[in-house]
Amino acid sequence: MPFKRGGKPRPAAEASANSRATAVEEAPPGAGSHAHNGSQSRPFQIALPSEPPATIRLAPPSLRGLVRIVMITVACGIALYLLWRVRGVVRLVGISLFLALALIPIVDALDSRIRVPRAVLILGVYLVLIVSVVVIGYVVVPSLVKQVGQLSHDAPRYAADLRRNGTFRHYDNRYHISAALVRDARRLPHLLGHLAGPLKDVTVQAFTFIGQLLTVLAITFLLVLHGRQYVNLGLSLTGERSGRYRRLIIDIKTAVAQYVLGNIAISVLATVATWVVLSILGVPYALSLGFVVGFFDLIPLVGATLGAIVVAFATVTVDFPTATIVWLAFIIVWQRFEDYVVQPLVYGRSLRVNPIITIVSVLAGAALLGILGALLAIPTAAAIQILLKDWWANREATSPTPVTRSSDPS
Repeated sequence: MPFKRGGKPRPAAEASANSRATAVEEAPPGAGSHAHNGSQSRPFQIALPSEPPATIRLAPPSLRGLVRIVMITVACGIALYLLWRVRGVVRLVGISLFLALALIPIVDALDSRIRVPRAVLILGVYLVLIVSVVVIGYVVVPSLVKQVGQLSHDAPRYAADLRRNGTFRHYDNRYHISAALVRDARRLPHLLGHLAGPLKDVTVQAFTFIGQLLTVLAITFLLVLHGRQYVNLGLSLTGERSGRYRRLIIDIKTAVAQYVLGNIAISVLATVATWVVLSILGVPYALSLGFVVGFFDLIPLVGATLGAIVVAFATVTVDFPTATIVWLAFIIVWQRFEDYVVQPLVYGRSLRVNPIITIVSVLAGAALLGILGALLAIPTAAAIQILLKDWWANREATSPTPVTRSSDPS
């Protein structure tokens, strides 16, 4: 048993451990010979035993934790129930918000050039919009009614013109297509008169629509007039994250405004193009049919196709099948031009929404709010996409970086 000079004897295990530690720290026996050969000595590396894994013990939750979970669940349930009860109000506020985001750039542009109160500018924009809707209705509705009546009256003559085509006559003799077309065409005025429904229902729906319209216009007016104050008030409650949230609000406002204004611009171009082509083909009420195509073109995905089908029936009354073929060829070329040239120029990079998300959002919006939901689906999807991208970017920025251990003991 080794002894320590002037002290107590040490145990053999401790002495052997110290001797092993000393052997590790000293140079190996062959280090001198390696040095004579001109090579540097490398330190010894030994494998240390890994630490045992930490034991995780699941403790039962405390009474305070259970009460907290139950209260949070009940509060979420009550909030969802109240949200469902006021879903009509939420819908009107959402429509007003999108309308305000579309009008803010217009009002800001006018406010920078015309020195009048902002409220007067908003009322002027409202007046222009109302006059535009009235003029379009005055032009479109009477002409459509006249065209439906004329189509019903001249249906036998159109059927006789169709039968002059040998191919059509062959299938008509087998399936009696012309007789069915004439029968359905003569019922059009009767069906058009029944579209309005009973007078009582129309009156109730009209008053409901007017009330909702006034509500939307009032909320939109306040958002456009005092929107920045509301945003600054909300951002003041976010503390250090106000800059990030402000950038998010600006990005969403830009995306929604570009979509709404761009969609209106594209519909105007479709209206003008349709009017020019139908005027060249000699189709009656070309301007009214152009407004119909422009209105349907506002609807994503299927709107332009629906408008083209309506106009195709009108071309049958002029010169079948030449006018119809020319119209179909034009609308196919126009849709490709609109998809690959006009939309990228108008929308820019702010509305690059995934195609699958676009289809799903349009279907969901149409199921919830009909045509209005389909119109608001794409800007809503774009806003959600902006929020998710920002959340993912900040999640990666704040995630802890893994710590790597070096194998070199020094």
